[in-house]
Amino acid sequence: MNRKEHDIVKTGIIQHSFSEDVNTNRARNLASISNLAEEGARLVVMSELHDSLYFCQTEDVDNFRYAEPFPGDFTEVYSKAARDNGIVLVASSFERRAPGLYHNTAIVFETDGSIAGRYRKMHIPDDPGFYEKFYFTPGDLGFHPIDTSIGRLGVLVCWDQWYPEAARMMALEGAEMLIYPTAIGWNPDDDDDEKRRQRDAWITVQRGHAVANGLPVVSVNRVGFEEDLSGVSSGIDFWGSSFVAGPQGEFLYLAPDDKSDDAVVEIDLARSENVRQWWPFLRDRRIDAYGGITQRYLRH
Repeated sequence: MNRKEHDIVKTGIIQHSFSEDVNTNRARNLASISNLAEEGARLVVMSELHDSLYFCQTEDVDNFRYAEPFPGDFTEVYSKAARDNGIVLVASSFERRAPGLYHNTAIVFETDGSIAGRYRKMHIPDDPGFYEKFYFTPGDLGFHPIDTSIGRLGVLVCWDQWYPEAARMMALEGAEMLIYPTAIGWNPDDDDDEKRRQRDAWITVQRGHAVANGLPVVSVNRVGFEEDLSGVSSGIDFWGSSFVAGPQGEFLYLAPDDKSDDAVVEIDLARSENVRQWWPFLRDRRIDAYGGITQRYLRH
């Protein structure tokens, strides 16, 4: 298949460290969005909960102050950024849906600033340092891609990236790429071998989603050390390593693990069709034999 201009999506990724000051974080995000658009980006993806520190290290009701209703300041700021720069923008928010009801929500803004769609994080972790169940209600919008002017985006969030079912559902509904805003890192107390195993597993499972579904994957993480303000743990050293993979899992870009990074990466959407012709995994699926996948556990 010949490469066509509209098949090439120049994609900007924003890998930042963050402070306690929301306005400072936003100003830096907006500057990066503008710079990436000037470099030709048509799509820009930010990391998970990019307006604040990763507050889920502790269970603290004071952190609900970061939540915002829709519409609100968050949607106003990033809607304007998408419109002013003429880009499709994937942003990540702490959504206040109603009193006592909150979601970890990705919002996709169109080039005119309108909301193309949203995705509420479906898989919610509850592990030391990642106490998200205290803050977020599991998503109720399902796994449905979001149609935009640059393609159909399968937007998921962080912990969703470990689940092949989520990626497959997006692919089966016509997603043209998988996108994962993310906040993940190391426990500073782990040794170097354990750190390497964890990061490699994170990269490998997402490259596997690219291969299994014949789709590019965009995964954008935060970077830098964030203290556990409760003093219970040693904090989290977010490992960056944001990356873009092609539909055979090949690296198109890999960011450093120890510093902020903005980059524009070309993604050829037409390549997915070629790869799916060579590797027809969707054709050969035994959909007649997968009924057990909806069970919690199977016993003979």
